[in-house]
Amino acid sequence: MRKGSNSEILLDRTLAAAREAGAETELLKLLDASVAPCDGCYACSKSGICHIKDDMQEWLVKIDQADAVVFSTPVYFWTVPGQTKVVMDRLYPLYMLGKLANKVGAVIATASSMGHTGVWQVFNNFFCACHMLAADFVYAYGREKGDVRRDKHAWHASWELGHEVVALASAQFIYPTAYPRPIYNLVKDRYGVASSPAGGRFGDPL
Repeated sequence: MRKGSNSEILLDRTLAAAREAGAETELLKLLDASVAPCDGCYACSKSGICHIKDDMQEWLVKIDQADAVVFSTPVYFWTVPGQTKVVMDRLYPLYMLGKLANKVGAVIATASSMGHTGVWQVFNNFFCACHMLAADFVYAYGREKGDVRRDKHAWHASWELGHEVVALASAQFIYPTAYPRPIYNLVKDRYGVASSPAGGRFGDPL
């Protein structure tokens, strides 16, 4: 989240590799953006449009048009920072319209010691829920700015990630057209049965 952070250093390297592989890239920096938390109004579940007027409006358009999304984040208390989670929450309009499905998703996580697996779990759940295609997870160690330049594994891995993301996007793997959204949503739409116990999941034995 810092300017010139370790997360940004590695993301720049990944994007450079993606460009070498023939992709067009754009860096969206949360540090320079105004993105408010989701207020849970659920209006976007019907309209596909978020009513909150901030920089996320533009980001939703850009992410909708992208074939792949690479997230790069520091680790705060063994998981993603609150600002990163806010962005994920605000992607709900695209999720509801199935517009994240079949996009390649990748993650770079930087920590001073522990917490990488917590970040990967958050994003892996997100990718699965959105029917995105997960690339490999790159993790790095560093506390002070520039420390990741000494992490030889992360340095090479972040470069390879850029090439891998382009290769995955070019392969055009897709979920079957009959399953554009996760099954827990499909069951609600097709059978009228919610996945939540509070939403009427349980009834008389079948």
